[in-house]
Amino acid sequence: MCGIAGIVNFGGRPVAADELGRLTDLLSHRGPDGTGAWFSADRTVGLGHRRLAIIDVSDRGSQPMVSNDGRHTIVFNGEIYNFLELRRELETAGAAFHSESDTEVILAAWKAWGEAMLHKFNGMWALAIYDTATRELFLARDRFGVKPLLYARSGTRFVFSSEQRALVRSRFVDGAVDAEVARRLMVDPFGVEASTRTLWREVSRLQAGHCMWLRGERIEIKRWWRTIDHLPEVPRTEPERVERFRELFMDAVALRMRSDVPIGTCLSGGFDSSAVACAMAAHEKSGLGPRDNASWRHAFVATFPGSSNDERPMAEEAARWAGISPTMLEISDKDALHEIDRIIDDNDDVYISLPSAVWLIYRELRQHNVTVSLDGHGADELMGAYLQQGQSTAFKLRNAVTVAMLHSQLARRAADLSRAAILARQGRYFLRGGLRALPKPFELAAEGDRLPSSWGPLNRRLYRMFHSTVLPTILRNFDRLSMAHGIEVRMPFMDWRLVTYTMALPDQSKWSQGYTKMVARQAMAGAMPEAIRMGRRKVGFNSPMPEWLNGPLGPWIKGLLDSKVPLFSELVDEARLRSAVELHSSRKSWSWESAGHLWPYLNMKWALTKAN
Repeated sequence: MCGIAGIVNFGGRPVAADELGRLTDLLSHRGPDGTGAWFSADRTVGLGHRRLAIIDVSDRGSQPMVSNDGRHTIVFNGEIYNFLELRRELETAGAAFHSESDTEVILAAWKAWGEAMLHKFNGMWALAIYDTATRELFLARDRFGVKPLLYARSGTRFVFSSEQRALVRSRFVDGAVDAEVARRLMVDPFGVEASTRTLWREVSRLQAGHCMWLRGERIEIKRWWRTIDHLPEVPRTEPERVERFRELFMDAVALRMRSDVPIGTCLSGGFDSSAVACAMAAHEKSGLGPRDNASWRHAFVATFPGSSNDERPMAEEAARWAGISPTMLEISDKDALHEIDRIIDDNDDVYISLPSAVWLIYRELRQHNVTVSLDGHGADELMGAYLQQGQSTAFKLRNAVTVAMLHSQLARRAADLSRAAILARQGRYFLRGGLRALPKPFELAAEGDRLPSSWGPLNRRLYRMFHSTVLPTILRNFDRLSMAHGIEVRMPFMDWRLVTYTMALPDQSKWSQGYTKMVARQAMAGAMPEAIRMGRRKVGFNSPMPEWLNGPLGPWIKGLLDSKVPLFSELVDEARLRSAVELHSSRKSWSWESAGHLWPYLNMKWALTKAN
């Protein structure tokens, strides 16, 4: 797990060492364990790396790494969890290895299989491989976009990086803001991350499940992964379906316990994180495998005393079940302003809340020298945790709208405008120009996938949430906020085998008897505390925004609103925004809903302030 960067100059101009160093150093937080650089013979190509040492922490695992024959050089961010199995397969075919790293396995896989290697990987990655013979650069991103890859073609230069802010602050790209993206983020913060576009006009995103070739000055991008093409046959009976889910989930957890450094987990007390912690305990009881780290009993719990989203009692219960003595991190009003500018900056984009809680818990891991965390991300979008209303009219309406949106661009635009109109009536839409100012929805990953006709409305809605809207944004947040402290987050629910299997299950396997995630709940029977396994309470891992906005954030927001940012004033009716904010603050009426709609405007103004 690391930060990667690269520069390709066209026209023969060499890449200066200080240029590559400037770009790579902007990623130092992602890789505090080392830095490396490689240049092609003519120095027109430079690859940079910041290392977070997890697998083979010796110098033999350092990057950039050159293949045995000297032809290929790689920079890689992520983990290939099944690298031991792939290594054995490659060794049988004659490959020789000089390290114990998964990076070297990728190089051997590239030589043996080329692009086809991507389908063999079980993991998360953003990688770049340069071929000195053909002078071509290959870049690829994992199936679901767990690890980021941003790039820009600027004049006579191609640059890429793990973060968009590094590209902008390196001054290799123009820092001009894309006004359409800015408008979209303020009204629909989940409608951008799965697209190719970013807040910065010259910076593009390689989408999840895509790869890219840079051949000369020509960029070729293709989609190498489409989830819908890899759905397996599922067992006929529900007990068999549950047992298969259990097998896949337990193996996904076991694979992610492979590490040469201590590992832990962020434990909230909800079903997802508790299932992961208890599965880790079950795996140890059944016997740890090769390279599994026995030092795994490190659980970190963010607790919010007196807040509506405090889950400490459930987290303690899950920890007792798993045999863990958890580390408690109390987050209170005094943390609302704690390093607020750095936290917003580290998130590197616009979101619906201030992500202090996530930032603080991963800092706690780093302070305890635990640099790998197995967390429960992805389960909500995979199995429906946001569908608490059950068979209510609102539930059915949302599913029906999603079905229509998947089949018609016109319907997608109509639904988009309808949502914006509702926000306007509620006094939560502030773009200048009214509804005419709302950009058309961007093209998002997997939006056009043809889903099976047998699928119900829930499956269709979850497919979109998983690939196109909610999850890509959440994955971005957790990558940035964990890597701000050099913490690697592994996500068992994002194992591609578990994802494709679960998506192939019918609606009723996910939502039944008033419960979401039913197949997972049944699979964990006897393997975790019963009160958590069948608990109905769903609390997101967020800072206590209503309490903070009704209290300590007030003066900070006032100062932000008082600042003069010309571009923001061009985009937003600041008088109406200020009026809405002041009304909530004076009445102490901030709620999760109002915060979610108004915070993106405040977040955007902060971002544009720093962009000036």
